[in-house]
Amino acid sequence: MNRQGPAVKPARAYDSSRRREQARKAQARVVDVAREMFLQHGYGATTVAAIGAAAGVSVESIYKTFGGKPGLVRAIQEAGLAGVGAVPAPERSDALSARAISPAAIVRGWATLAAEVTPRVAPIMLLVRSAAASDPDMAVLQEQLSQQRLERMTHNARRLAEHGHLRKGLSIENARDVMYTYTAPELYELLVLSRGWALEAFGDFVYRGLVAELLEEASPVGRRRSG
Repeated sequence: MNRQGPAVKPARAYDSSRRREQARKAQARVVDVAREMFLQHGYGATTVAAIGAAAGVSVESIYKTFGGKPGLVRAIQEAGLAGVGAVPAPERSDALSARAISPAAIVRGWATLAAEVTPRVAPIMLLVRSAAASDPDMAVLQEQLSQQRLERMTHNARRLAEHGHLRKGLSIENARDVMYTYTAPELYELLVLSRGWALEAFGDFVYRGLVAELLEEASPVGRRRSG
């Protein structure tokens, strides 16, 4: 009689997708905790160890994933720039300028995105500005983030120019600088944080200013004339 040994159960397949999702959630939790602690306590007073303890992850894990506090700040910035929609804000911005809609409607969409993204991004940019005065790593990060924003505004200005939407005599560089100014964290700081403007009013201010300064077509709000 042939006797067989006990049946051997097949090895359980390694669920890599589940592990990746768990890692993603842990990283998102670290970013959320770091943002809250940086804004509440300041950049210098917040340690990686404190962030790790609050987020329930090891210090080693944070350094491996983010490379320390500057990397955490960059991750917070990137999460803020994505906005709150299912589609990241930069992709929604590009979709606006690719559609066959009026230039004023494009700018209205951009202003709406600014009102969505700026509250998530500006406080971190202002934190970076403050920390850069005494921290060389943050000074480098400040320059990198500013350059990143400048490149984005250059991209938007080119999109308007390619479709013939920029007003006569306005260069791409000047259009870029106008958009760079109207999306500056300092403007949000002045109007919303200091003067208490509602986000809707802030977004409308950005819209009216961009239409008046950028577009060739007649604006319902008029355009400021020089001279």
